[in-house]
Amino acid sequence: MPTTPNLTLSKDKFDAVIFDMDGVITRTAHVHAAAWKKMFDTFLEDYAARTGTAFKPFDTATDYTRYVDGKPRLDGVRDFLRSRGIELPEGSPADEPQEESIYALGERKNALFNEQLEKKGAKRYDSTVDLINKLKKVGIKAAIISASRNARAVLKSAGVTDLFDARVDGLDAQELGIAGKPAPDVFLAAAEKLGVEPQRAVVVEDAQSGVEAGRAGGFGLVIGVDRADQAEELARFADVVVSDLAEVAVDGATEEASTTELPSALDHFNHIEIRLKGKHPAVFLDYDGTLTPIVERPENAVIPEEMRQTVRDLAKLCTVAIVSGRDLADVRRLAGIEDLIYAGSHGFDIAGPAGKKMEYQSGTDYLPDLDRAEKELSKGLEGLAGVQIERKKFAIAVHFRRVAEGDHPRVEETVDEVLRQNSRLRKTGGKMIFELRPDIDWDKGKALDYLLEKLKLNRRDIVPVYLGDDLTDEDAMRELKDRGIGIIVRDHDEERPTQAAYALEDTCEVRIFLQKLADFLEERALES
Repeated sequence: MPTTPNLTLSKDKFDAVIFDMDGVITRTAHVHAAAWKKMFDTFLEDYAARTGTAFKPFDTATDYTRYVDGKPRLDGVRDFLRSRGIELPEGSPADEPQEESIYALGERKNALFNEQLEKKGAKRYDSTVDLINKLKKVGIKAAIISASRNARAVLKSAGVTDLFDARVDGLDAQELGIAGKPAPDVFLAAAEKLGVEPQRAVVVEDAQSGVEAGRAGGFGLVIGVDRADQAEELARFADVVVSDLAEVAVDGATEEASTTELPSALDHFNHIEIRLKGKHPAVFLDYDGTLTPIVERPENAVIPEEMRQTVRDLAKLCTVAIVSGRDLADVRRLAGIEDLIYAGSHGFDIAGPAGKKMEYQSGTDYLPDLDRAEKELSKGLEGLAGVQIERKKFAIAVHFRRVAEGDHPRVEETVDEVLRQNSRLRKTGGKMIFELRPDIDWDKGKALDYLLEKLKLNRRDIVPVYLGDDLTDEDAMRELKDRGIGIIVRDHDEERPTQAAYALEDTCEVRIFLQKLADFLEERALES
Protein backbone atom coordinates (compact mmCIF):
# COMPACT_ATOMS: atom_id res chain seq x y z
CA MET A 1 0.00 0.00 0.00
CA PRO A 2 1.54 3.39 -1.00
CA THR A 3 2.74 5.70 1.76
CA THR A 4 0.78 8.93 2.20
CA PRO A 5 3.11 11.96 2.31
CA ASN A 6 2.90 13.95 5.53
CA LEU A 7 5.51 16.61 4.72
CA THR A 8 5.67 18.80 1.62
CA LEU A 9 8.75 20.70 0.39
CA SER A 10 8.27 23.72 -1.85
CA LYS A 11 10.47 25.94 -4.00
CA ASP A 12 9.04 28.97 -2.17
CA LYS A 13 10.71 27.89 1.07
CA PHE A 14 13.77 25.91 -0.02
CA ASP A 15 16.43 26.10 -2.72
CA ALA A 16 18.23 22.84 -1.98
CA VAL A 17 18.15 19.54 -0.10
CA ILE A 18 21.38 18.01 1.23
CA PHE A 19 21.27 14.23 1.67
CA ASP A 20 23.54 12.04 3.75
CA MET A 21 24.61 8.96 1.77
CA ASP A 22 24.66 5.83 3.93
CA GLY A 23 21.20 4.94 5.16
CA VAL A 24 19.48 7.75 3.24
CA ILE A 25 20.53 7.30 -0.39
CA THR A 26 22.27 3.94 -0.26
CA ARG A 27 21.64 0.72 1.65
CA THR A 28 25.16 0.25 2.95
CA ALA A 29 24.58 0.88 6.65
CA HIS A 30 24.43 -2.90 7.28
CA VAL A 31 27.72 -3.36 5.39
CA HIS A 32 29.36 -0.61 7.45
CA ALA A 33 27.95 -2.03 10.70
CA ALA A 34 29.20 -5.53 9.87
CA ALA A 35 32.66 -4.20 8.99
CA TRP A 36 32.87 -2.17 12.21
CA LYS A 37 31.75 -5.18 14.29
CA LYS A 38 34.21 -7.60 12.73
CA MET A 39 37.10 -5.15 13.14
CA PHE A 40 36.28 -4.11 16.71
CA ASP A 41 35.41 -7.63 17.92
CA THR A 42 38.77 -8.96 16.68
CA PHE A 43 40.57 -6.09 18.40
CA LEU A 44 38.52 -6.36 21.63
CA GLU A 45 39.14 -10.12 21.93
CA ASP A 46 42.90 -9.57 21.63
CA TYR A 47 42.74 -6.62 24.04
CA ALA A 48 40.76 -8.62 26.63
CA ALA A 49 43.23 -11.53 26.42
CA ARG A 50 46.21 -9.21 26.91
CA THR A 51 44.75 -7.15 29.76
CA GLY A 52 42.81 -9.86 31.56
CA THR A 53 39.54 -7.98 31.18
CA ALA A 54 36.17 -9.35 30.09
CA PHE A 55 35.44 -9.41 26.39
CA LYS A 56 32.41 -7.27 25.54
CA PRO A 57 31.60 -7.39 21.80
CA PHE A 58 30.71 -4.39 19.64
CA ASP A 59 26.91 -3.98 19.58
CA THR A 60 25.57 -3.05 16.12
CA ALA A 61 22.26 -1.94 17.65
CA THR A 62 23.69 0.59 20.12
CA ASP A 63 27.44 1.11 19.64
CA TYR A 64 27.08 1.61 15.90
CA THR A 65 24.42 4.32 16.09
CA ARG A 66 25.93 6.11 19.10
CA TYR A 67 29.60 6.18 18.29
CA VAL A 68 30.42 5.55 14.63
CA ASP A 69 27.40 6.04 12.35
CA GLY A 70 27.73 9.09 10.12
CA LYS A 71 31.15 10.10 11.43
CA PRO A 72 34.55 10.16 9.70
CA ARG A 73 36.19 6.79 10.14
CA LEU A 74 38.92 7.91 12.56
CA ASP A 75 36.44 9.83 14.70
CA GLY A 76 34.35 6.66 14.95
CA VAL A 77 37.36 4.67 16.13
CA ARG A 78 38.26 7.32 18.73
CA ASP A 79 34.71 7.74 20.05
CA PHE A 80 34.02 4.03 20.43
CA LEU A 81 37.34 3.30 22.15
CA ARG A 82 36.74 6.25 24.47
CA SER A 83 33.35 4.76 25.40
CA ARG A 84 35.18 1.59 26.51
CA GLY A 85 37.93 3.49 28.33
CA ILE A 86 40.59 2.25 25.89
CA GLU A 87 43.48 4.49 24.86
CA LEU A 88 45.56 3.87 21.75
CA PRO A 89 48.22 5.99 20.05
CA GLU A 90 46.97 8.08 17.14
CA GLY A 91 49.49 6.58 14.74
CA SER A 92 49.79 7.80 11.15
CA PRO A 93 48.53 6.94 7.65
CA ALA A 94 51.72 4.91 7.19
CA ASP A 95 50.73 2.43 9.93
CA GLU A 96 50.26 -1.18 8.86
CA PRO A 97 46.74 -2.57 9.52
CA GLN A 98 48.06 -5.13 12.05
CA GLU A 99 49.41 -2.38 14.29
CA GLU A 100 47.40 -1.06 17.22
CA SER A 101 46.70 2.61 16.57
CA ILE A 102 43.71 4.74 15.65
CA TYR A 103 44.85 4.89 12.01
CA ALA A 104 45.55 1.14 11.81
CA LEU A 105 42.11 0.19 13.15
CA GLY A 106 40.52 2.62 10.71
CA GLU A 107 42.36 0.96 7.84
CA ARG A 108 41.23 -2.50 8.99
CA LYS A 109 37.62 -1.36 8.94
CA ASN A 110 38.05 0.22 5.50
CA ALA A 111 39.51 -2.98 4.04
CA LEU A 112 36.64 -5.05 5.45
CA PHE A 113 34.06 -2.60 4.08
CA ASN A 114 35.58 -2.57 0.58
CA GLU A 115 35.73 -6.36 0.58
CA GLN A 116 32.00 -6.59 1.37
CA LEU A 117 31.08 -3.81 -1.07
CA GLU A 118 32.86 -5.61 -3.90
CA LYS A 119 31.06 -8.86 -3.07
CA LYS A 120 27.55 -7.53 -2.46
CA GLY A 121 27.44 -4.12 -4.15
CA ALA A 122 25.49 -1.12 -2.86
CA LYS A 123 21.71 -0.88 -3.14
CA ARG A 124 19.77 2.35 -3.25
CA TYR A 125 16.53 3.50 -1.66
CA ASP A 126 14.21 3.99 -4.62
CA SER A 127 11.93 6.28 -2.59
CA THR A 128 14.87 8.63 -2.06
CA VAL A 129 15.76 8.61 -5.77
CA ASP A 130 12.10 9.37 -6.59
CA LEU A 131 12.16 12.32 -4.17
CA ILE A 132 15.34 13.73 -5.72
CA ASN A 133 13.86 13.50 -9.22
CA LYS A 134 10.78 15.36 -8.02
CA LEU A 135 12.93 18.05 -6.39
CA LYS A 136 14.86 18.58 -9.61
CA LYS A 137 11.64 18.91 -11.59
CA VAL A 138 10.70 22.01 -9.61
CA GLY A 139 14.21 23.47 -9.56
CA ILE A 140 15.29 22.46 -6.04
CA LYS A 141 18.95 21.39 -6.05
CA ALA A 142 20.26 18.20 -4.47
CA ALA A 143 23.64 17.53 -2.86
CA ILE A 144 25.18 14.41 -1.36
CA ILE A 145 27.46 14.37 1.70
CA SER A 146 29.32 11.50 3.28
CA ALA A 147 32.06 11.02 5.82
CA SER A 148 33.27 8.04 3.78
CA ARG A 149 36.32 8.18 1.58
CA ASN A 150 34.69 5.38 -0.41
CA ALA A 151 31.63 7.47 -1.25
CA ARG A 152 32.31 7.65 -4.97
CA ALA A 153 32.66 3.88 -5.28
CA VAL A 154 29.45 3.42 -3.31
CA LEU A 155 27.51 5.94 -5.44
CA LYS A 156 28.76 4.27 -8.61
CA SER A 157 27.82 0.80 -7.31
CA ALA A 158 24.31 2.07 -6.52
CA GLY A 159 23.98 3.79 -9.92
CA VAL A 160 23.30 7.28 -8.55
CA THR A 161 26.53 9.14 -9.35
CA ASP A 162 24.94 11.69 -11.70
CA LEU A 163 21.92 12.41 -9.52
CA PHE A 164 23.43 15.31 -7.56
CA ASP A 165 24.38 18.93 -8.21
CA ALA A 166 27.19 18.83 -5.64
CA ARG A 167 29.09 16.32 -3.51
CA VAL A 168 31.21 16.63 -0.36
CA ASP A 169 32.71 13.32 0.77
CA GLY A 170 35.47 12.06 3.02
CA LEU A 171 38.17 12.85 0.47
CA ASP A 172 36.92 16.43 0.17
CA ALA A 173 36.76 16.73 3.96
CA GLN A 174 40.37 15.61 4.26
CA GLU A 175 41.53 18.04 1.57
CA LEU A 176 39.57 20.99 3.00
CA GLY A 177 40.19 20.20 6.67
CA ILE A 178 36.46 19.86 7.39
CA ALA A 179 35.49 18.71 10.89
CA GLY A 180 33.27 15.65 11.16
CA LYS A 181 29.75 15.43 12.54
CA PRO A 182 28.23 16.54 14.87
CA ALA A 183 30.02 19.68 13.64
CA PRO A 184 27.95 21.17 10.77
CA ASP A 185 30.96 21.84 8.52
CA VAL A 186 30.28 19.18 5.87
CA PHE A 187 26.70 20.40 5.37
CA LEU A 188 27.82 24.03 5.25
CA ALA A 189 30.45 23.11 2.63
CA ALA A 190 27.75 21.43 0.51
CA ALA A 191 25.49 24.49 0.80
CA GLU A 192 28.39 26.69 -0.29
CA LYS A 193 29.05 24.44 -3.29
CA LEU A 194 25.39 24.74 -4.25
CA GLY A 195 25.41 28.51 -3.76
CA VAL A 196 22.53 28.48 -1.25
CA GLU A 197 22.06 29.87 2.25
CA PRO A 198 21.69 27.26 5.04
CA GLN A 199 18.31 28.65 6.11
CA ARG A 200 17.04 27.98 2.55
CA ALA A 201 18.28 24.36 2.58
CA VAL A 202 17.03 21.06 4.02
CA VAL A 203 19.25 18.43 5.67
CA VAL A 204 18.21 14.75 5.45
CA GLU A 205 20.02 12.39 7.85
CA ASP A 206 19.59 8.98 9.43
CA ALA A 207 22.32 9.34 12.08
CA GLN A 208 22.05 11.05 15.46
CA SER A 209 25.30 12.95 14.82
CA GLY A 210 23.93 14.05 11.44
CA VAL A 211 20.68 15.61 12.65
CA GLU A 212 22.64 17.32 15.42
CA ALA A 213 24.97 18.75 12.76
CA GLY A 214 22.03 19.96 10.70
CA ARG A 215 20.55 21.77 13.69
CA ALA A 216 23.94 23.30 14.59
CA GLY A 217 24.36 24.61 11.04
CA GLY A 218 21.17 26.68 11.17
CA PHE A 219 19.50 24.84 8.28
CA GLY A 220 15.92 25.65 7.41
CA LEU A 221 14.65 22.12 8.01
CA VAL A 222 16.25 18.96 9.39
CA ILE A 223 14.59 15.65 8.46
CA GLY A 224 15.55 12.52 10.38
CA VAL A 225 15.05 9.18 8.61
CA ASP A 226 14.50 6.43 11.16
CA ARG A 227 16.09 3.29 9.70
CA ALA A 228 17.27 1.84 13.05
CA ASP A 229 14.40 2.27 15.52
CA GLN A 230 15.87 5.49 16.95
CA ALA A 231 13.06 7.97 16.28
CA GLU A 232 13.22 9.38 19.79
CA GLU A 233 16.96 10.05 19.58
CA LEU A 234 16.64 11.64 16.11
CA ALA A 235 13.77 13.84 17.30
CA ARG A 236 16.08 15.58 19.78
CA PHE A 237 17.57 17.60 16.90
CA ALA A 238 15.41 16.85 13.83
CA ASP A 239 12.40 19.02 13.01
CA VAL A 240 10.60 16.02 11.49
CA VAL A 241 11.26 12.27 11.72
CA VAL A 242 10.00 9.92 8.99
CA SER A 243 10.44 6.21 8.50
CA ASP A 244 11.03 6.60 4.75
CA LEU A 245 11.31 9.50 2.30
CA ALA A 246 8.18 8.29 0.52
CA GLU A 247 6.50 10.29 3.29
CA VAL A 248 7.90 13.54 1.81
CA ALA A 249 6.11 15.23 -1.11
CA VAL A 250 7.24 18.06 -3.39
CA ASP A 251 4.89 20.90 -4.22
CA GLY A 252 4.42 21.30 -7.98
CA ALA A 253 6.18 18.07 -9.00
CA THR A 254 4.43 16.33 -11.87
CA GLU A 255 5.28 13.22 -13.84
CA GLU A 256 7.77 13.68 -16.68
CA ALA A 257 6.77 12.76 -20.20
CA SER A 258 8.77 10.25 -22.21
CA THR A 259 10.73 11.36 -25.28
CA THR A 260 8.59 9.00 -27.37
CA GLU A 261 5.31 10.45 -26.09
CA LEU A 262 5.82 14.15 -26.78
CA PRO A 263 3.77 15.89 -29.47
CA SER A 264 5.52 17.18 -32.58
CA ALA A 265 6.59 20.83 -32.46
CA LEU A 266 5.76 21.05 -36.18
CA ASP A 267 2.29 19.53 -35.89
CA HIS A 268 1.53 21.79 -32.91
CA PHE A 269 3.21 24.93 -34.21
CA ASN A 270 -0.09 26.78 -33.87
CA HIS A 271 0.10 26.19 -30.09
CA ILE A 272 3.55 27.77 -30.06
CA GLU A 273 2.21 30.73 -32.05
CA ILE A 274 -0.44 31.21 -29.35
CA ARG A 275 2.27 31.17 -26.62
CA LEU A 276 4.10 33.88 -28.58
CA LYS A 277 1.08 36.15 -28.99
CA GLY A 278 2.19 39.62 -27.92
CA LYS A 279 5.59 38.24 -26.91
CA HIS A 280 9.03 37.71 -28.40
CA PRO A 281 11.01 34.45 -28.50
CA ALA A 282 14.63 34.13 -27.40
CA VAL A 283 16.01 30.98 -29.04
CA PHE A 284 18.75 28.81 -27.52
CA LEU A 285 20.19 25.96 -29.60
CA ASP A 286 22.35 22.98 -28.77
CA TYR A 287 24.89 22.20 -31.52
CA ASP A 288 25.70 18.47 -31.92
CA GLY A 289 22.58 16.45 -32.65
CA THR A 290 20.47 19.59 -33.04
CA LEU A 291 22.05 21.84 -35.67
CA THR A 292 24.20 19.07 -37.11
CA PRO A 293 23.80 15.27 -37.01
CA ILE A 294 25.88 13.24 -34.54
CA VAL A 295 29.03 12.01 -36.32
CA GLU A 296 31.71 9.50 -35.35
CA ARG A 297 34.48 12.12 -35.15
CA PRO A 298 33.49 15.38 -33.41
CA GLU A 299 35.75 17.51 -35.61
CA ASN A 300 33.64 16.52 -38.63
CA ALA A 301 30.40 17.97 -37.24
CA VAL A 302 30.17 20.97 -39.57
CA ILE A 303 26.79 22.68 -39.78
CA PRO A 304 25.13 22.29 -43.23
CA GLU A 305 24.93 25.53 -45.20
CA GLU A 306 21.10 25.38 -45.36
CA MET A 307 20.93 25.21 -41.56
CA ARG A 308 23.49 27.99 -41.21
CA GLN A 309 21.44 30.30 -43.40
CA THR A 310 18.22 29.48 -41.54
CA VAL A 311 19.84 30.35 -38.21
CA ARG A 312 21.20 33.60 -39.70
CA ASP A 313 17.71 34.53 -40.91
CA LEU A 314 16.21 33.83 -37.49
CA ALA A 315 18.95 35.83 -35.70
CA LYS A 316 17.85 38.94 -37.63
CA LEU A 317 14.40 38.64 -36.05
CA CYS A 318 15.09 37.59 -32.44
CA THR A 319 17.89 36.76 -30.01
CA VAL A 320 19.62 33.48 -30.90
CA ALA A 321 22.33 31.72 -28.88
CA ILE A 322 24.15 28.42 -29.28
CA VAL A 323 24.76 26.53 -26.02
CA SER A 324 27.16 23.63 -26.54
CA GLY A 325 29.38 21.19 -24.72
CA ARG A 326 32.14 22.05 -27.17
CA ASP A 327 34.87 24.60 -26.53
CA LEU A 328 33.76 28.14 -27.23
CA ALA A 329 36.29 28.65 -30.04
CA ASP A 330 35.46 25.24 -31.53
CA VAL A 331 31.69 25.73 -31.72
CA ARG A 332 32.13 29.26 -33.07
CA ARG A 333 34.40 27.96 -35.84
CA LEU A 334 32.15 25.04 -36.80
CA ALA A 335 28.92 27.07 -36.71
CA GLY A 336 30.47 29.92 -38.69
CA ILE A 337 27.71 32.42 -37.83
CA GLU A 338 28.98 35.78 -36.65
CA ASP A 339 26.03 37.57 -35.03
CA LEU A 340 25.20 35.01 -32.35
CA ILE A 341 25.84 34.54 -28.66
CA TYR A 342 27.87 31.42 -27.88
CA ALA A 343 28.08 29.46 -24.63
CA GLY A 344 30.80 26.81 -24.84
CA SER A 345 31.80 24.01 -22.44
CA HIS A 346 28.20 23.59 -21.22
CA GLY A 347 28.09 27.26 -20.33
CA PHE A 348 31.44 27.54 -18.54
CA ASP A 349 32.67 29.89 -21.29
CA ILE A 350 30.29 32.54 -22.72
CA ALA A 351 30.86 35.32 -25.23
CA GLY A 352 28.70 37.63 -27.32
CA PRO A 353 28.98 38.60 -30.98
CA ALA A 354 31.59 41.06 -32.18
CA GLY A 355 30.93 44.54 -30.86
CA LYS A 356 28.75 43.28 -27.98
CA LYS A 357 30.60 43.01 -24.71
CA MET A 358 29.65 39.77 -22.97
CA GLU A 359 32.26 37.51 -21.50
CA TYR A 360 31.90 35.03 -18.68
CA GLN A 361 34.13 32.23 -17.47
CA SER A 362 33.49 29.85 -14.58
CA GLY A 363 35.92 27.20 -13.42
CA THR A 364 39.30 28.71 -14.31
CA ASP A 365 40.68 27.54 -10.93
CA TYR A 366 40.11 23.96 -12.09
CA LEU A 367 42.30 24.11 -15.19
CA PRO A 368 45.33 22.45 -13.47
CA ASP A 369 43.05 19.57 -12.37
CA LEU A 370 41.86 19.12 -15.96
CA ASP A 371 45.44 19.24 -17.26
CA ARG A 372 46.45 16.48 -14.85
CA ALA A 373 43.39 14.35 -15.62
CA GLU A 374 43.99 14.68 -19.37
CA LYS A 375 47.49 13.24 -19.01
CA GLU A 376 46.22 10.37 -16.85
CA LEU A 377 43.44 9.53 -19.30
CA SER A 378 45.84 9.55 -22.24
CA LYS A 379 48.15 7.17 -20.38
CA GLY A 380 45.35 4.88 -19.17
CA LEU A 381 43.68 4.58 -22.59
CA GLU A 382 46.85 4.44 -24.66
CA GLY A 383 46.62 1.87 -27.44
CA LEU A 384 42.85 1.35 -27.19
CA ALA A 385 41.49 1.32 -30.74
CA GLY A 386 38.75 3.83 -31.55
CA VAL A 387 38.88 5.90 -28.36
CA GLN A 388 39.20 9.66 -28.74
CA ILE A 389 40.12 12.04 -25.93
CA GLU A 390 38.95 15.57 -26.69
CA ARG A 391 40.37 18.27 -24.43
CA LYS A 392 38.15 21.29 -24.11
CA LYS A 393 39.09 24.32 -22.07
CA PHE A 394 36.79 23.44 -19.18
CA ALA A 395 36.19 19.72 -19.74
CA ILE A 396 37.68 16.50 -21.08
CA ALA A 397 35.49 14.37 -23.32
CA VAL A 398 36.23 10.68 -23.85
CA HIS A 399 34.44 9.51 -27.02
CA PHE A 400 34.01 5.73 -27.36
CA ARG A 401 31.53 5.49 -30.24
CA ARG A 402 34.18 3.76 -32.37
CA VAL A 403 35.51 1.52 -29.56
CA ALA A 404 34.66 -2.19 -29.71
CA GLU A 405 31.71 -2.92 -27.41
CA GLY A 406 33.75 -5.38 -25.36
CA ASP A 407 36.18 -2.59 -24.47
CA HIS A 408 33.53 -0.14 -23.23
CA PRO A 409 33.98 -1.27 -19.59
CA ARG A 410 37.70 -0.51 -19.81
CA VAL A 411 36.92 3.03 -20.94
CA GLU A 412 34.58 3.68 -18.01
CA GLU A 413 36.90 2.01 -15.48
CA THR A 414 39.78 4.22 -16.64
CA VAL A 415 37.64 7.36 -16.45
CA ASP A 416 36.45 6.39 -12.96
CA GLU A 417 40.00 5.72 -11.77
CA VAL A 418 41.15 9.13 -13.03
CA LEU A 419 38.12 10.67 -11.30
CA ARG A 420 39.14 9.03 -8.01
CA GLN A 421 42.56 10.65 -8.32
CA ASN A 422 41.08 14.09 -9.10
CA SER A 423 38.47 14.83 -6.44
CA ARG A 424 37.69 18.34 -7.74
CA LEU A 425 36.21 16.97 -10.97
CA ARG A 426 32.94 15.14 -11.66
CA LYS A 427 31.83 12.73 -14.37
CA THR A 428 28.88 13.27 -16.66
CA GLY A 429 27.68 11.25 -19.62
CA GLY A 430 26.13 11.70 -23.02
CA LYS A 431 25.77 9.78 -26.27
CA MET A 432 28.74 7.36 -26.27
CA ILE A 433 30.79 9.86 -24.29
CA PHE A 434 32.10 10.36 -20.76
CA GLU A 435 33.10 13.80 -19.69
CA LEU A 436 35.08 15.16 -16.73
CA ARG A 437 34.17 18.70 -15.64
CA PRO A 438 34.85 20.96 -12.67
CA ASP A 439 32.79 19.78 -9.71
CA ILE A 440 30.89 23.02 -9.28
CA ASP A 441 27.23 23.92 -9.58
CA TRP A 442 27.19 25.01 -13.23
CA ASP A 443 25.49 23.52 -16.26
CA LYS A 444 23.47 24.51 -19.33
CA GLY A 445 20.56 25.50 -17.11
CA LYS A 446 22.73 27.91 -15.11
CA ALA A 447 24.21 29.26 -18.35
CA LEU A 448 20.71 29.85 -19.70
CA ASP A 449 19.74 31.75 -16.55
CA TYR A 450 22.90 33.85 -16.83
CA LEU A 451 22.23 34.70 -20.47
CA LEU A 452 18.60 35.65 -19.83
CA GLU A 453 19.68 37.96 -17.01
CA LYS A 454 22.69 39.44 -18.82
CA LEU A 455 20.67 40.11 -21.97
CA LYS A 456 17.80 41.57 -19.92
CA LEU A 457 15.49 38.84 -21.22
CA ASN A 458 13.97 37.98 -17.84
CA ARG A 459 10.84 39.84 -18.84
CA ARG A 460 7.16 38.95 -19.14
CA ASP A 461 7.20 39.73 -22.87
CA ILE A 462 9.98 37.17 -23.60
CA VAL A 463 9.41 33.44 -24.16
CA PRO A 464 12.69 31.46 -24.06
CA VAL A 465 12.75 28.53 -26.51
CA TYR A 466 15.38 25.81 -26.10
CA LEU A 467 16.19 23.04 -28.62
CA GLY A 468 18.50 20.16 -27.68
CA ASP A 469 18.93 16.40 -27.95
CA ASP A 470 21.07 15.26 -25.03
CA LEU A 471 20.81 14.60 -21.30
CA THR A 472 22.89 17.72 -20.65
CA ASP A 473 20.14 19.76 -22.31
CA GLU A 474 17.64 18.62 -19.68
CA ASP A 475 19.14 21.12 -17.20
CA ALA A 476 18.12 23.91 -19.57
CA MET A 477 14.70 22.35 -20.24
CA ARG A 478 14.11 22.18 -16.50
CA GLU A 479 14.87 25.87 -16.11
CA LEU A 480 12.24 26.67 -18.77
CA LYS A 481 9.57 24.28 -17.49
CA ASP A 482 7.18 27.00 -16.32
CA ARG A 483 8.37 30.03 -18.31
CA GLY A 484 9.46 28.85 -21.73
CA ILE A 485 9.28 26.12 -24.37
CA GLY A 486 11.59 23.10 -24.38
CA ILE A 487 11.90 21.04 -27.56
CA ILE A 488 13.80 17.74 -27.64
CA VAL A 489 15.35 16.27 -30.78
CA ARG A 490 14.51 12.60 -30.43
CA ASP A 491 17.10 9.84 -30.24
CA HIS A 492 15.27 6.86 -31.73
CA ASP A 493 17.64 4.43 -30.00
CA GLU A 494 16.73 5.75 -26.55
CA GLU A 495 13.54 6.37 -24.61
CA ARG A 496 13.90 8.46 -21.44
CA PRO A 497 12.00 10.96 -19.30
CA THR A 498 12.30 14.58 -20.41
CA GLN A 499 11.36 18.07 -19.27
CA ALA A 500 10.62 19.12 -22.85
CA ALA A 501 7.12 20.05 -24.03
CA TYR A 502 7.53 19.13 -27.72
CA ALA A 503 9.74 16.97 -29.92
CA LEU A 504 11.34 17.03 -33.37
CA GLU A 505 12.48 13.88 -35.17
CA ASP A 506 15.91 14.96 -36.47
CA THR A 507 18.06 17.89 -37.55
CA CYS A 508 16.06 18.23 -40.79
CA GLU A 509 12.92 18.92 -38.74
CA VAL A 510 14.94 21.36 -36.59
CA ARG A 511 15.69 23.43 -39.70
CA ILE A 512 12.04 23.33 -40.78
CA PHE A 513 10.93 24.44 -37.31
CA LEU A 514 13.43 27.32 -37.21
CA GLN A 515 12.37 28.43 -40.68
CA LYS A 516 8.67 28.32 -39.68
CA LEU A 517 9.51 30.43 -36.63
CA ALA A 518 11.42 32.94 -38.74
CA ASP A 519 8.53 33.12 -41.23
CA PHE A 520 6.03 33.64 -38.42
CA LEU A 521 8.09 36.47 -36.88
CA GLU A 522 8.65 38.13 -40.24
CA GLU A 523 4.94 38.01 -41.16
CA ARG A 524 4.01 39.37 -37.75
CA ALA A 525 6.47 42.23 -38.13
CA LEU A 526 4.99 43.14 -41.54
CA GLU A 527 1.47 43.14 -40.12
CA SER A 528 2.31 45.44 -37.22
